Amino acid sequence: MIAEGTHHRVLLDVRVLRIFEPCPVTDRAPPAFPKVLDIITYYNHRRCIGSGPHFQASMTPLRNIVTTLGISQPPLPSPFTTDKEIEWNLQVICFGLSLPLSDHEIIKDCVSIYCEWLSCLAPIPKICVPKPVTDRPNFFARKMINHLYHLFAPRKGEFWPFLYQENLVQDTINRQAVLCHRVLRTLQSVIKTSEILDAETWECILLFLISINDALLSPPSIKEDIGDQLCDRVLSVLFEVWLLACAKSFPSPPLWKTLRDACRSWRHRSNLFDHWSRINLLLTGQVLHIMYGKDYIKLDDDNNFIPRDISNDCVVQTWFRFLHCVGNPVELTQPTIISQTQNFLQYAIASEAVVDPCQHPCLSVLPGIFLQAMKGISTLVDAFLGVPPARVKSLDLNASSDSQESQGQANNPSPIPPMRRLAKSFSVAPSSNANKGLPRTSLLGLTSRSKDTSSIPSSSQSSSLQSSGSVSLSAVDIASIRPLPSPLRPRVNSILHLFGPWLFEAALISCDMTKLDGEVRRTSRGSAVPAALPESIDIPLAITIDKYYLGRAEALGTLCRIFCSKKTGEEILPAYLARFYIAIRKGLRDTRNDVLGSILSNSPNLFRVDLDGVNILVPAIVSALEMVLPVKDAIRHDLRRPAIQLLLSLLPLPLHFLNVPIKEIGDKGTPSSTFLQLKPRLANLLINTLQVETDSMNIQMLLGGLMLFVTDTAAFEELEKSCLGTESPTNLLSSENTSIRSLSEYSNSFDDHALGFYDPMDSSFDSAHALFVRTTYLTCHRLISTWKTDLTVSLAALELLNGLAKTRVQEQDPLECRRAVKWICDFIIHQCSRPPPAHSKDLHSSIVAAFQCVTTWLTSHPFLLEDKESLSTVLEVVEYGISGTKSVGKPGEPIKYKDEKNQNPVSLRVRDAAEALLAVIFEQVGGQCINDSVKPPALVDEFTLLAQVCSPGSLTKQEVINHFRYYVIDHSILIAMLEEPLVNDQDPQPTVTAVLRGPTGKHSWSLQLRYMARNKGKSFGSSPGNNPGRPLPMNDVGIRHEIQQRYFPENADRISTCKADKAIPPLELSSSDGDSLEQSRLSIILENQIRLEKRVATMIKEELDESYQNLRSECVPPPPSQEFQTARLLLSHLGFISVQNQTDFTFPKLVAIDSKHIDFATELDGLDATSCRTCDTVHVFYVRAGQRKAQDILNNVLSKNNVHPHFMEFLLTLGWPVTVSKHSAWTGNIHSSWKRLNLQLLTNEDEIKPLMNENHGGSAYNGEKQVLYWADTTSEIAFVVPTSTSGPSVWNVNDTAGALGSQNNDEKSPPRARLTSSDTDKHSGAPEENLRSRKSLAGKNCDIKIFVVWLESFEDSFHFPSAELMAYSITGMEGNPIPSEPTLIIFIQAMRNGLFRIHMEGQSLRMGFATPLIDGMVLSRRVLGSLVRQTALNMAKRKRLESENFQPPHVRRKLKIQEILQKFPCKQSEPDFYTDFFKSLTPVVSV
Repeated sequence: MIAEGTHHRVLLDVRVLRIFEPCPVTDRAPPAFPKVLDIITYYNHRRCIGSGPHFQASMTPLRNIVTTLGISQPPLPSPFTTDKEIEWNLQVICFGLSLPLSDHEIIKDCVSIYCEWLSCLAPIPKICVPKPVTDRPNFFARKMINHLYHLFAPRKGEFWPFLYQENLVQDTINRQAVLCHRVLRTLQSVIKTSEILDAETWECILLFLISINDALLSPPSIKEDIGDQLCDRVLSVLFEVWLLACAKSFPSPPLWKTLRDACRSWRHRSNLFDHWSRINLLLTGQVLHIMYGKDYIKLDDDNNFIPRDISNDCVVQTWFRFLHCVGNPVELTQPTIISQTQNFLQYAIASEAVVDPCQHPCLSVLPGIFLQAMKGISTLVDAFLGVPPARVKSLDLNASSDSQESQGQANNPSPIPPMRRLAKSFSVAPSSNANKGLPRTSLLGLTSRSKDTSSIPSSSQSSSLQSSGSVSLSAVDIASIRPLPSPLRPRVNSILHLFGPWLFEAALISCDMTKLDGEVRRTSRGSAVPAALPESIDIPLAITIDKYYLGRAEALGTLCRIFCSKKTGEEILPAYLARFYIAIRKGLRDTRNDVLGSILSNSPNLFRVDLDGVNILVPAIVSALEMVLPVKDAIRHDLRRPAIQLLLSLLPLPLHFLNVPIKEIGDKGTPSSTFLQLKPRLANLLINTLQVETDSMNIQMLLGGLMLFVTDTAAFEELEKSCLGTESPTNLLSSENTSIRSLSEYSNSFDDHALGFYDPMDSSFDSAHALFVRTTYLTCHRLISTWKTDLTVSLAALELLNGLAKTRVQEQDPLECRRAVKWICDFIIHQCSRPPPAHSKDLHSSIVAAFQCVTTWLTSHPFLLEDKESLSTVLEVVEYGISGTKSVGKPGEPIKYKDEKNQNPVSLRVRDAAEALLAVIFEQVGGQCINDSVKPPALVDEFTLLAQVCSPGSLTKQEVINHFRYYVIDHSILIAMLEEPLVNDQDPQPTVTAVLRGPTGKHSWSLQLRYMARNKGKSFGSSPGNNPGRPLPMNDVGIRHEIQQRYFPENADRISTCKADKAIPPLELSSSDGDSLEQSRLSIILENQIRLEKRVATMIKEELDESYQNLRSECVPPPPSQEFQTARLLLSHLGFISVQNQTDFTFPKLVAIDSKHIDFATELDGLDATSCRTCDTVHVFYVRAGQRKAQDILNNVLSKNNVHPHFMEFLLTLGWPVTVSKHSAWTGNIHSSWKRLNLQLLTNEDEIKPLMNENHGGSAYNGEKQVLYWADTTSEIAFVVPTSTSGPSVWNVNDTAGALGSQNNDEKSPPRARLTSSDTDKHSGAPEENLRSRKSLAGKNCDIKIFVVWLESFEDSFHFPSAELMAYSITGMEGNPIPSEPTLIIFIQAMRNGLFRIHMEGQSLRMGFATPLIDGMVLSRRVLGSLVRQTALNMAKRKRLESENFQPPHVRRKLKIQEILQKFPCKQSEPDFYTDFFKSLTPVVSV
């Protein structure tokens, strides 16, 4: 190839010299001049006499020819008819083209003639073209094209101004540029339309274009010279015509060699790499379309730069040759190589100020050109990865930044190039990139310049890179919007085979490699790592090796993107990994922000893609993050997000690898650190970053990371404690040799406690308790002070506090818990107290979320209500939420009691949340063990109670209800009372059994009216009817004393009488008739009483003597009563039927319900089917590598051999298995949930065997027989693993939608339920009950579709058939229409190191994705299940907060009770109401 290239170069020079043949002055033929020196001498002689009469006479034929062209008059046929005449005229025109620019009109006429005559190659030549030319178009066209070289050749006084000391006339140069543009346009037009071009003509055209480019671009660039003016245009035409030639007449290898050699001499021109990048990008797109199809990547080729008819083989050959036509781009960092050309050597020889060619001022732009080349390669890499360049932000190379200041260079480009302005004044169509060639900004956005910017800077400017700017910061912009690579992308090794040598070499420039023993010192192509220039040469500061760091940063970022695009299971050559780690390690040590920022912004997935040995970079990455994250406005704001993503992927490493050492690259003397030693640094970094972060999304990511860190640490300590049997020393989780970044370096306004400042020597510095305290304090403090105005951040903070409340931390600090509850209550008060204009739905959503958070803290820590201050704080907030005011106002204000307040809550949603919290305080807090499962809803109902009295098997539902009395209390509680004693009650006391249905659930109570406790009187036997008995008589009865009873005291006899005492005379002294009659009547009464008393005394004496032998015998009580009106007794004792207190019967507290109504039973079942907690369903799928069909995915869980070993463990951490037929709560499907259970099934001893012993991969939890269930006091969630048997074959999606769409159509048959009729009691209702359930819940609940997908290959997430699997996730709660896509998909990929990568997709919500899981987070096995469950619950809560129609469960139940009250009231008068209590219901026959 070298010999061919040399020969071809000589051939090119010979062809160029041919156009210097002299033109005749007279009619004689010109003499021959075989030597080049003679040619130049003769040519200069003709120029010297050019102003004479002979010269003017020679130009006369030109004017005659111009008159036939049709410029100023209609075109005429050419008078030339022979080849000899044409040859002579061509010689004259050739001479005219070589005249000085002062003869502009003659040159213009010559250009006009050739531009018209070149139409001989067109399908229809113009009339002015001579016939010999049309007969031999290719022959004469080649001659004319060769002659046109003179037009582009720089003239005397312009090419070497330092030799001739002549002033350049800008107007003259612009005129020449206009003519050159005309020629190029004509040539382009002819080439595109011609169909007769032969191979020799194509070769001539390509050589002509290479020659003019070489003449214009190979000399050192001079500002505003002809080369500077035409650089962009001639390069554009060269590459466009070359591509056309590749399609019609593929250039020969010597031509490709010539092009490559020529381009290497133009590398000091930035426009070369601009066009090189664009052409390569378009060709790369075509190659990718051939390899992967048209949809792989979309590139905008508006001007059809790539010929449509080019074959695939030509595209591949052209792409590869164009890619290497500029040589090694890294050579741009070595000015000695770039300047080793003939033109640079001539300049150095002629100039006294320049000692070496590399000292030319035009080379000061090499750092910018190197950056431009690296950006072009970076864009090609993105294209191979499937990232469209149109999605990448445009880079402003002229932006001002600290990089310009560091290089000491100012840039002042002209907005409109002078050539463009002059061309417009001549009314010539401008040849800008918008009209000719492919627009650069539409593809790469590399630059906005329209001319060559590699000119020599003016004397007032510095000799540095004009366009360096802050370009590396653009990598941060790219990372923030860069889409995921295509799953069809090529392997990493393939991309590195193509671009790796350039990128690795560029990434290691200015690095001292001598310190790395055994490291690779040369690239795979054999080129040495760039070294410093020889010390003997005084190199300008603008091109020293350290000025190329922007291009190095781009190369490092590109390498990071390549390695982060590794597919699951893909293997990368160890040599590439070693070079990559060395380059990244060196780059992280660079103190310049651009290099560090490029690495961090392009490697968020560095620790997520299972790179072998990547953990060797962990210490360096942590150190780099410590320089970026805890500092405000570090580098740029957009850099913080990818840095935070890197941090999130590092959090589980310390507790996963523990004491595994981390080796340093090349530093053999440095002691290796361990992963566990990094844990305190990561804790500090996480908390300190959160203190200075202001971006909403970044704060949410950090909060999710904090939750992961605390939960993982607590789970690790708990596991360690259970393994050791005793409390493990906390120093196992920390290290004394850990270097912790001083917190005093960061400006903040917190005290040491808020900052989490702990002594690193303290063994509990990074324990779960310490992290819990620091996280709680910081989150609460920021929530009140800074985050309260941001809804998404407030929700994320409250979700974090929710998670902390449920985290079991050893040595729990009650003070911190009380403080957390106090802060949350303060947050609620502050939000409620904001002025009315600030109140909105978002504000109220944050308040509702805060009430839910308080509920979680109280149920998880019941001891908080034992504290008087905490109880007072919580009740005050509840009071404020319900009424809108406080009872205790400001100091000095009187206390407002409940009856004195006007109910004016902030909003109904806030009031409902406060009422729910109050109900939880009274009914739930302390009701169950914290660590155990929440009690299921009450299973006892009317059927269950009646079964304890009699056998209800033959009774209908209505007959069962008739045995109960139904009342509604306070319009919110429905009470059903059974007055019959239960079977197991052997003590016939007044007994009432009540079923209370309220807003917070269903509860059953059995009450007895007793006068003494059950534990009394047991010594007297246990026979029915025994009374307690009297005390036994005492043997010592004592002495009986006869005492005369007196009516008055003894001293009354000593008092002397007076007249008043004698005012009433004695009875004996009465003498009147009336008194006598009264006395006789009284005497009769006294006599009768005396006789009666004597008779009784006689009877007693007889009985004692004859019947009772034992004086100690007790009396026998009467038999107890068997009939009680217990409902009346209970309600009376509770004060609901007290007549004295009943003041207004119009709005009574107690209302009787007509339970005999035919629809009452249906409505009652509807109330029971309305859950008192929020219910959600998560569907879990397992996707094996490469699977895309729904049926294949569903069949994976049929056998445990098809799933990952940790998949079953993960399922059991989501919830506990429950049997659908024995579960009365939510089961994932409305038709099998909240049902009446068969008592025989509950007591059946044939239990299902433990699922862990079965050979299934999770299919047992498909919802037909079992599901995974988890619940707390306010929510319940079911995890279902769908299979092909649980899908549309059992559940008809269309029927479901129809049933939900026609809720009022009772005649429509409901869809088949997933639960068969044999699983439930035969009284649980049939299809009517299912339809009733849907009617009561559809439209009022917020159904959220959440998928959890376990992936074996991460790339399968791009093809997951979520829409197809929606048919297998029907719960019966869907609205109309049924959603086509899930709300959230959580992808879990098991990594080879034992950790798990998280990827989240879903519908865009206004409130964003929930935490604690963040897209890209890496988790450990300990916390995988719990964090997935928390995220699903939090996402469901956010969806409900966003929904307009959602009603809380307790509100739905309350409204349902009020609906029953309105439908079935007993219309009775007040007497009838009370009389009804004394009436007995239908007697029940006891068993």
